[in-house]
Amino acid sequence: MTADWKNRLYFGDNLEILRKEIASESVDLVYLDPPFNSNATYNVLFAEKSGRKSAAQISAFDDTWQWGLESEASYHETVTAGGKLADLLQALRAFLGQNDMMAYLVMMAARLKELHRALKPTGSAYLHCDPTASHYLKLLMDAVFGHRHYLNQITWKRTTAHSDPKQGRKAFGNLTDIILLYTKSDNYAFNYQHTQYSDQHLRKYCHVDADGRRYALDNITGPGGAGKGNPYYEVMGVSRHWRYSRETMDRLLRENRIVQPKPGAVPRYKRYLDEMPGVPLQNLWDDIPPINSQAQERLGYPTQKPEALLERIMRASSNEGNLVLDPFCGCGTTIAVAERLHRRWIGIDITHLAITLMRHRLQNAFGPNLSPYVVEGVPKDVDSAQLLAMQDRYKFEWWALGLVDARPAHDKRKGGDTGFDGVIYFFDDESGIAKKIVVQVKSGSVAVNQIRDLKAVRDREKAEIAAFVTLQEPTAGMKAEAASAGFYEPEHFPGQRVPRVQTLTIAELLEGTQVLYPRVAPGETFARAAKQKKESGPKQASLKL
Repeated sequence: MTADWKNRLYFGDNLEILRKEIASESVDLVYLDPPFNSNATYNVLFAEKSGRKSAAQISAFDDTWQWGLESEASYHETVTAGGKLADLLQALRAFLGQNDMMAYLVMMAARLKELHRALKPTGSAYLHCDPTASHYLKLLMDAVFGHRHYLNQITWKRTTAHSDPKQGRKAFGNLTDIILLYTKSDNYAFNYQHTQYSDQHLRKYCHVDADGRRYALDNITGPGGAGKGNPYYEVMGVSRHWRYSRETMDRLLRENRIVQPKPGAVPRYKRYLDEMPGVPLQNLWDDIPPINSQAQERLGYPTQKPEALLERIMRASSNEGNLVLDPFCGCGTTIAVAERLHRRWIGIDITHLAITLMRHRLQNAFGPNLSPYVVEGVPKDVDSAQLLAMQDRYKFEWWALGLVDARPAHDKRKGGDTGFDGVIYFFDDESGIAKKIVVQVKSGSVAVNQIRDLKAVRDREKAEIAAFVTLQEPTAGMKAEAASAGFYEPEHFPGQRVPRVQTLTIAELLEGTQVLYPRVAPGETFARAAKQKKESGPKQASLKL
């Protein structure tokens, strides 16, 4: 790992970022869990589309892909490039038609092609998906990586038995996800992993030596006869064909690893439990539970995966100092685990909310021990903020909320406007009840009536403070109207008064200005990631969970 390396979070479309920012053969491990509307009915996913609908969309909590102009353009780009992937997409379109499933596969094909380019020859890719589309995705992976570089279809038991009606039809419950493992070449990094022995197996280690070490007695005889190659000689008065040469047997006798249970009995090998790595990991992973409602690592992100799952993947297919890439980073489980295991990392996501979640997660988990990282693709000055506002006012709004550490209150794209865009929670007493700040974001022209409206919203929402974030400079009348709301003074901390209604410009926020509120206890706007310690040194390849 070079001393000047900085880990990276990218905001934006991962296809464009992969093409422009990620060098060929630079990544050691790719993990991707692309969002997919698995709750939609098959009738919706496979319904023919006219091609005039909106372009394919991905968002943090609305994981849908739709057939439209963007997917049509991506299809033509891939097909005109030729090759097996082009042949496959044409066959799939003839079979599936123009629908949301086909849009998903077309958009994934372009991204898988770029991920393959970015991988080192020794690299591996883990594609996490549910059974709705796993069979189609496997075909894409075969076309991009080559069928000979397919290693495993891993089945992860992600939940316990529950009622799971499939859109009103009679069916077996779905308990598993699929993880497809492919490599870039035949020369790939791989560290064997092990899980704990069963109680039944552990009962075999029923002996204890003078040092307190548990051991079992194993058979050391071998089959005789021509062609078997097992030597025949006498050990402790017993003549047999043995698994070991005479020389090896003499060494084991000197080391007290060969014992005779009783006089005349066949000698056996003393196998210590603490020398055994565990059960070699297979492709059925049923020992990593999902994140339940009480889990310490739970952050409230709907598709959040357990850290143990990513830890197993990274230990198996990467080593310290390697570069790990997650192009659909979500709430940042991949990069958090990579940070803890001393891997370099790159995370990409298309929502500002996800980037904000990741920043909070990393800071809460690692604090001053967090490795240096940079955030790319977000506005760094007023001009770029204005450009973002012109391109997409919703993305500008989510970005601006991230500047004040506010969580979006709702998704206005789905209709409805409650008069505020985000919320900040804080504590200033010992009651355990969070206080609230409502945040309004404006990218266009501003006027004094907007402050009056925000004051009314603050009263309605029973919030202690309201913040008005604006790209334009507020007028003198707006500042006067905000000041007329007076001050909030926490009961238990006299003297720590702050304005009840505050106006903040994007320029001020970019320079470091913050919303003012009592900070006598950690804020709870975002679920706090548990404190974590990085590994102190190289670890064995095996991981027991």
